This record gives sequence, structure tokens and C-alpha cells, in this order.
Amino acid sequence: MASVHENLYFNPMMTNGVVHANVFGIKDWVTPYKISVLALLYDMTASKITLPERRRLNKLILPLQQGPDLTLGQFLKTVEECCPQTAYAVKLRMHEMADGELKDMEYFFSTLPTPFTAFDSEAYKTSVVGLFMRHMLLAYNKLSFSQVYKLYKSLQHYYHSHFPKPIDGQVSLPALAADDSEMDLTSTEDTVGDRIDKEESDSPLHESELRNDNTPSRGPLSQKQAEYFLARQAYLLKNDENKALKPAALQEELNNMLKFNPDFAEAHYLNYLNSMRVQDIFLSAHSLLHYFDRLILSGNEGKSNGDEGYGRSLRYAALNLASLHCRFGHYQQADMALQEAIRIAQESNDHVCLQHCLSWLYTLEQMRGSDSTVLTEDSVKMAAHFCLPYLASLGIQSLVQQGATQGKTAHKLMDALKDTDILHWKHSLSELIEISLAQTTSIWRMYGKSTMALQQAQLLLNMSSLEPVNFGVQQNNTEAFAVALCHLAELHAEQGLYSAVSEILLHLKEQFPPHSQHAKLWMLCDLKIQFDRHMHEGKYHLAEPLVTAISALNKTEGLYRKAQVLKALNRSTEAYSVLQRLQTHCEKTKCTEVVIRVMLSTAELHWESSGFSTALPLLLQALALARQHHLQSLASETLLHLAFTQLMLGVPQQALTVLHEAIEPVLAHGGVMDKGRALLLTARCQMAVAGFRPNGQGQADLHLAVLAADTLNEAAAYFSKLNCKERLRDVHYLQAQLHRSLGQTSQSNKSAMLFRLLDQELQSPAPPVSMRL
Repeated sequence: MASVHENLYFNPMMTNGVVHANVFGIKDWVTPYKISVLALLYDMTASKITLPERRRLNKLILPLQQGPDLTLGQFLKTVEECCPQTAYAVKLRMHEMADGELKDMEYFFSTLPTPFTAFDSEAYKTSVVGLFMRHMLLAYNKLSFSQVYKLYKSLQHYYHSHFPKPIDGQVSLPALAADDSEMDLTSTEDTVGDRIDKEESDSPLHESELRNDNTPSRGPLSQKQAEYFLARQAYLLKNDENKALKPAALQEELNNMLKFNPDFAEAHYLNYLNSMRVQDIFLSAHSLLHYFDRLILSGNEGKSNGDEGYGRSLRYAALNLASLHCRFGHYQQADMALQEAIRIAQESNDHVCLQHCLSWLYTLEQMRGSDSTVLTEDSVKMAAHFCLPYLASLGIQSLVQQGATQGKTAHKLMDALKDTDILHWKHSLSELIEISLAQTTSIWRMYGKSTMALQQAQLLLNMSSLEPVNFGVQQNNTEAFAVALCHLAELHAEQGLYSAVSEILLHLKEQFPPHSQHAKLWMLCDLKIQFDRHMHEGKYHLAEPLVTAISALNKTEGLYRKAQVLKALNRSTEAYSVLQRLQTHCEKTKCTEVVIRVMLSTAELHWESSGFSTALPLLLQALALARQHHLQSLASETLLHLAFTQLMLGVPQQALTVLHEAIEPVLAHGGVMDKGRALLLTARCQMAVAGFRPNGQGQADLHLAVLAADTLNEAAAYFSKLNCKERLRDVHYLQAQLHRSLGQTSQSNKSAMLFRLLDQELQSPAPPVSMRL
């Protein structure tokens, strides 16, 4: 099937009034760069090129006409990437005109086949190319002799700036500029606007936006060039930030643009978007307010909507200001701006704006930590009533998120997301489909279903976007993609696949640079993975510095990791103080997952002082919370803690029974560390039930002892995968004791040797095996 862009060059049905209005209303049609574009169009019709090359060139035509002027080198390189044959032909034609005489340029215009002079021309009269040729010829025919001469000299200057002339025939460029000062291309009179055009043509030419270079343009832009530049950069910021100009370069370009036209409202809005990238609070608010001020002053709203246009700009300005303050965490300022937007919208009876305000109102309540379920439900009902599927879907997704944290069952949440997905596909809401998949991934991960979470993340990453994708952009720099990739990185880290984790994080760093708004997601993910890896390997001196960095991104996670390090360093009193402070904070914010983890860590602190009976109430409370909120992974981990406590209290048979309930979900969905700990605990319970004694006294159950040996071997394999030497040391210690009691001297000596080697390598006293899960 032919490409969509294939007929852009010839088919009039592929053009529309909007395109014509944007392309064909500019002030200076005849420039050396436009002549090079005209030469490209001429050679495309005159030469025989392959269909793929024609398609690539057709895709290039509209950006070449709309974009800023390129140098000849940039233009030829861009064309050469699509069709080297045509690029060579264009270079020859430009050489004939620039190194020839004035009559050579006149001959080119006289022989140019157009849909208005040649009936056999392939370009349609109403196509983009046909109208472009018509405007070029009309503008050229209006030129006087002096203006044609100026155009010819400008063409020579344009050509020889890339292909210098020999020294003996070189024209003095300063003299040329002086000669050009009295000439004009677009009218028979010398005006201020034409002098600006002359300065623009003499200034350095603009960098090609087609090549994605990050060098900003210089000098004033025409209205058409400015609109194209702003539209392109805004599109790239939304869909693929890496292909947009760097924040500093874009800021410099916008400053240059606003210097010539301070009332250009769209430039202020792009300035606002650019400031948001670097979290510049002052400049983003300043640019947003200037955008709405210029929008009102321009009179566009008033012309289209009467007096209503002025009020509409005011209420949406207040609403955008409220969203800006929400993003930066200024909840009081956001509330004031939101109340102002609501007041103006009520006065104007604007139900759509009121619905947007209600959506931000429940969002603001969520950010403050309040229960906004009632507000969210009202928002969904009103959005459905006013036929606003986007806001209705966002409200349902917000309700699902709140339901997940409040302990709603999984099937109810998934049914709600399924209903929203039907709405998304019906209205082609691609962005919300991505959010829904990322949210489903997070919910399955929270419930402890790692396989389902992995499936949903892969589904999102392999989904084709419904959005129209331009400029060769892949729409994969949204927050949903960042969340899915972070989940994938953590899931791979749990399985010990650190090489895959490195590749995922490398892609995240490339796709979401540190200055981008979603970079904090992968930064926190990377720090957590590094922390867990160091803790598994017993490198507490490397894990401790990471706590500060984690706290800077997430205070709750930082406190929990600090307690983990303090506990590992046997600073139990400090760890207990941090855990109590963290539990109080999480109970206020209703962060159930962290509350359960804090209870488990506190129970482990009780173990260190042999307070196994005092740990039981905490563990039972944690188990009740985990089951109430359907957190299977945390429930399984709590059961492991309960089994260990029962083992230490002298009831190994009951501990083994509890383990049989927890072991299956751990082996199915748990990480490598969880599997190793569960198997190590199972082996110890089996040894205790079998009647095993470290001193070899008593008669042990041979069958259970053999099972325990196999279980220890499997646990050792898991710990080896994570290079968890402290755990391996415990395993080898138990293996040596077990094999000795079974009379297997060679295996016992081997395990004892491995234990000794690890003990010497770690250079730290081994904690009692009975005091650690």
C-alpha cells in the first residue's frame, strides 16, 4: 500500500485549507533557499527515481517549505539522505545559475513546468506543490530589474557560502551587501519591513530542524517559520522530548523570538512548557501568565466569542495556574487559583470548565492525603453527563487507585479498568490506554502477582500508539512508559538478572534525561535496586550512602532503608526509633504496604533480643492487614516470619504447616532472595521435625533429613545467584552439620571447607543462625 505521504506532492485531496493558510501567507517568497526548493521540485518531476525515494522526498516537501531557511549544505545533505541522485541534480542546477549569468536564472524560471503553464505537469493546481510554484512565479514576475539582480546576487552569495569561488573570481561580500541595501524583493518601495528582510537574509541561516540538531536559529523568523518551529517543538516535548531542542538552546531561541515580537502568545506558552522541563517555578508561572495576557490582548478570543472570549481566557488561566502549583506541591496557592477558576466559571455558566476544576479539586485533595472518593465519584458522573470521556476515564482510574490502597478486591478493580478500556478504544484515547496498562501493572505488582505485572508491562511496551506520529517520533516518553520500565527493572532485579536491569536503566536514562519531569522515577528505581543488591551482598558500607539519595527522592522509602541499614549494623535502638517514627507517619498517610514492612522489621528487632513471643502480636497484626488489603507477597513474607517465630518457640511442626501455605506463592511470584530464605527456613524446620541435633545425639528421621539436604542445596543455588555470601555461609554451616549427622563425611568436610572460606572472606563474625530468617 502506498504511503500516506506519497500523494502529498500530486494529489489535491491530501491538502486542506489549514495547510494552505499556514504555508502560503508569508511575506518573502523569492529567496535563494526557496529557489533551491523549487529546483528540487523541478528535478523530481524531470528525473526518474524509484518509488521509495519518491515517497521519502514527498514526506520532505512540506517541512522544507514550512521550516526555517537552511544553508545550502544542510539542504543538500537532507535531500541526499532521501535520494542522492536528486541531490546531485539540484547541486548541478544551482551551480549553473550561481556560476553562470543572470540569464541562466531567468531561463530556469521561464522553463519551469507548472500546473498553470504546462498541461502535462504532474503537480496538481490545488496541491501543496502546485500552489507553492504559483506563489513563487507570481512573486518573481512582480520583481523589477533591480530586484531580480539582487535576487541573483543573493543566490550567488547563498551558493558560494557553501561552495567557495576561486580566489581570482571571488566577489567581495561586504560590497555585495552594500549593493543589496538599495534593492527589494517583495515590493517596488523600500520599507522598514523589507530592510528587516535584508538583515534576515544577511544573518546566519537557521539550523535545520529536520536533522534534529540542537543548535538554535538566529535572527527574526517569518510568521510561518515561527509557527512551524513552535508547533514542532511543542509536539516533540509532548511525544519525544529527546528530539526537541535542549532546554537551554530552546530558551535561547524563544528569547530571540520574543525579542522581535514580545506579544507572540504561543512563544510564551512554549516557554512555559520548556520551563516545566527543568522545574523552573518562577519562569514557568511567569510565562504562563504572559501567555494568557497576550492571548487576551491579541483579541483572538474576543473576535471569535465576543465578550465570552475574555472571560474564558481568564478562567482557564486560573485553572492552568492551579495545575502548575499542584505540580510543584504548592497546595495553598493551587487551592486559591482553583477557587478563582471555579468562581469565574460559575459566573459564566461554563460547565466544561467547572468539570475540569472538579477534576483538579479531587486531585488536589489526593495530593494533600485526604479522602477524595466522594469528589471523584461526583466528577465521574458529571463528566459522563457532559460527554467528556477523557475526564470520566481519568476519574475512574483515580477511583481504582484509591480502591487499591483501600483494600478493594482485585476483580472489582480489574472490571472497572476493563470498562474504561472499552471507553478508551471507542474514543481512541491512546494516552489513557497507556495509563490504564501502567496502572494495571502497578496493581498486580502491589498484589504480589509478578507474572501478571510482567505481562501487562510487556503489553504496554509492545503496543502501537493510536496517536498520529509525525517527525519520525515514537510516542514512548510518557509517564506510563517510565512506570512500566521501572517495574520491569525491579522485576528483573528480584530475579538476579542485573545485566538486563542495566540495559533497561540505560534505556530509561536515554529516554528520560535527568532534566526531564519523569526522571525521578528511574532515579529512585535505580537507587533502590543498588541498595537491595548491596544489602544482599552484605556491603553495608556501600548501601548506607544511598539512603541520603533515596530520601531526597522519597522520604518514606529513605526512612525505611535507613532502618534496614541500622538494623544490619546492629544499631537496634536507632533502628527501632526510626521504625516507630515511620510507622506513625505511614498510618496517617494510609500507606499500608510500608506499615506492614515496618511491623516485620520491628519483629526482627525483637528476635535479636530473643523476644519471640513479643513479636507474635506484631506479626499477626501485619498478617491481618496484608490479607485485608489482598497483598499476597507481604502476606507470604509475614507467614515466613510467623513460621520462623514458631520454630524458635519450639513448635517446628506447626511452623512447617504454616510454611506449606506460604511456600507456593513465594516460589511462583517471589524474588530470588525470598525463595532462598523460604527454602532455608523450610530446611531448618524439616531438620527440627526430623529430630536433628547439632551434636549428633538422638536418632533423626532419615527421610526428612535427606529432604532437608536437597532443600539446602536448592537454597544455596538461589543465594549464589545473588552473590549473597552471608546467607551462603549459613547454608554451608547447616549442610556440614546435617551431613555429619548422616555419616556423610566427605560432603560434610566439603561444606565445612566452603563455610571456612566464606568466613575468612567476609571477615565478620557470623550472627547466630537462630536469630535471622
